[in-house]
Amino acid sequence: MFLLACDGEIPPFDAALFADTGWEPRQVYQQLDTARRIGAQAGIPVLTVSNGNIRHDALKPESRFVTMPLFVKNPDGTRGMARRQCTGEYKIEPLKKAIRQILGYPHPTRVPRGVFVDQAIGISTDEFHRAKDSDVNYTRNIFPLLDLGLSRTDCLTLLRERGMGSVVKSSCIGCPYSGNSRLRFIRDTDPHAWADLVEFDKAIRHGSPRANANGKPLRGEFFIHRSLRPLDQVDLDATRGAATADEDDPDGCSPFSCRSGHAVTQRETT
Repeated sequence: MFLLACDGEIPPFDAALFADTGWEPRQVYQQLDTARRIGAQAGIPVLTVSNGNIRHDALKPESRFVTMPLFVKNPDGTRGMARRQCTGEYKIEPLKKAIRQILGYPHPTRVPRGVFVDQAIGISTDEFHRAKDSDVNYTRNIFPLLDLGLSRTDCLTLLRERGMGSVVKSSCIGCPYSGNSRLRFIRDTDPHAWADLVEFDKAIRHGSPRANANGKPLRGEFFIHRSLRPLDQVDLDATRGAATADEDDPDGCSPFSCRSGHAVTQRETT
């Protein structure tokens, strides 16, 4: 969608926004640099917005533990899953804050009725059910790929034709929605990120550092992998190519009707 705007095939954008969790694969940041270069030639700035580094925030004892959808092994051996607040706090909130600033009405200034931006979202025809109206009056969601009738396959073809090759999905390195194929990709292409992820998986085993410091430890254990095993003990190659839940990967972390199928917790400040 961004390339179509840069090439003049759809109306140009005033700006493109990237919500950075601070813990994305290095390939995502490389793609961001490429987008900035392409956008500069077309007069479309690519702006990064952020609400902090999700990895650092999760492990700081003085910070409130922002709930990631981690897998939980309960004391009785049953499994559970923590609530997901991370998309709301690290994607939705900084995007809304940036839009208010672009409009000239930063929080806590109220945005006047009738003042809004068109917010273009790259949902393809394969995912038309994800196309929804905005939950605030100062943004109006539009869907250029749907207007053009472009499918996911069409988008991948356009990317290849423009020399972009394969594009890595945007999602924080420690996203528990990652299947074995994505975890293998991190392990095999970025050993430093893999070691960092294994360390994080061990660090969150007993939940919030702040709660532990206050004498309120988690009842159970947290895990990145759905098998409820330490990440460095999971055989990520066992299901390679198989149609299993372990192998399946959601398509990154989207603040707009998240592809994982789970509800997104949103908090709007007015």
